[in-house]
Amino acid sequence: MDRKEIDSVYRRYLDDTFTWPETMHTVREPDSSLDPDSGKDETAGSRDGESKHAGHRQKLRDRFIREKGFENFEDHQILELLLFYANPRGDTNPIAHELLERFDNLKNVLEARPERLMTVKGVGDKAATLISMVVPLTRAYERCAMQDQRRVGNCRDAEHYCKSLLMGEQNERFYVICLNAQCQVVGKRRISEGSLSEVSAYPRSVVETSLNHNAHSVLLCHNHPGGTCAPSREDIASTLQLQRILGALNILLLDHIIVAGTQTYSMIQHGDIDYRVRN
Repeated sequence: MDRKEIDSVYRRYLDDTFTWPETMHTVREPDSSLDPDSGKDETAGSRDGESKHAGHRQKLRDRFIREKGFENFEDHQILELLLFYANPRGDTNPIAHELLERFDNLKNVLEARPERLMTVKGVGDKAATLISMVVPLTRAYERCAMQDQRRVGNCRDAEHYCKSLLMGEQNERFYVICLNAQCQVVGKRRISEGSLSEVSAYPRSVVETSLNHNAHSVLLCHNHPGGTCAPSREDIASTLQLQRILGALNILLLDHIIVAGTQTYSMIQHGDIDYRVRN
């Protein structure tokens, strides 16, 4: 791949609005008496109380449908509405507040493992399972949304695609995504999975995957669970190593994107990959 072709690929990926940076970066147990699965609901009060809760539930459902989403909902109201479908009777408001108090925020609640959710009074197996399905379901939606448009035409597409693979994951994962000359995804592979602190980017596996898919260019991505999306020195060093190896095989390293929660970081946009578009 000659310099003119490389320039063209990067210009298309970064688009005309991008400006290069001035400098490059250097290197508890569940309470069964309140389990919705036990068939008992000790939180249910008198018939009047049940009627009151039923009215409140319907109001929340109607509001969700009317507003077409959760934009104007408080975090506890989102959880309250979700819990309606696992706890058919009783007041789920206190449970929603307890979840937020225990896990600090809605993000942490939705990313918590079922066994941890069940340590909260009133959360049984059904409720814990339902809550823990939300993030994986979101990822599945993102993947389906990308299937009709498997082209990673620019940095925004790349960030969206990488989020669909990694958002909400609790372990660090490293993916290599192979593209053809039209920037269409022709294959992807999860190269490694590690702890919260380390993922090894195995050069041999990256190279094998790229060659097996006859990749014209490669997009790398991994996640930082519970942290920021800024790269470590090791992230940058391993990326530059992979860039050199792939370049020797005439395969362009398009970008390395890091995902942390809903945030993303593009190494090419921040100048961590040692290439500049030339005029």
